[in-house]
Amino acid sequence: MSRIGYKVIKVPAGVEIALKDNVVTVKGEKGVNEVRIPEFISLDMSTENEIHVKRANELKATKQLHGTTRSLLYNAIVGVSEGYTIKLELIGIGYRAAMDGERVILEVGYSHETSVSPVPGAVITVEKPTLISVTGHNKQAVGQTAAEIRRIRPPEPYKGKGIKYVDEVIRRKEGKRAGA
Repeated sequence: MSRIGYKVIKVPAGVEIALKDNVVTVKGEKGVNEVRIPEFISLDMSTENEIHVKRANELKATKQLHGTTRSLLYNAIVGVSEGYTIKLELIGIGYRAAMDGERVILEVGYSHETSVSPVPGAVITVEKPTLISVTGHNKQAVGQTAAEIRRIRPPEPYKGKGIKYVDEVIRRKEGKRAGA
């Protein structure tokens, strides 16, 4: 049984939290996030700089949403104070990326260029022609944008070509010739 919901959330300095009509608004230097709280989950913000997430009953659905709500609230707080970053790497001969306004233009072995626009809440930057960085204050938006970029050309296991996360490990396979 998970005990995530019982963990206390520490609120860093510079983050404002407001609760109105079961919607928590989290404001910080990076932006504003909103989290919807189910009616059978309550927040105890009586102590300064700490939030306790409490549940009204012991039903299975309530227990499941207890930890989920706590995680969503914690991710919103971290997003507006520190932000999230995912880096992607292009591996392959002639593979490169370039910016066109907010969109990123990818040349990854197709006969045409492919463009990807960021999800609202995320920003795409090209650090090098083979290194893309997705940053933002919304964890879901950053992850979704990075996944859409990776989906254009996922890494393949034989030569390792494609778009991969920087910390991702690609399990390589032998070719036909190597096994003979």
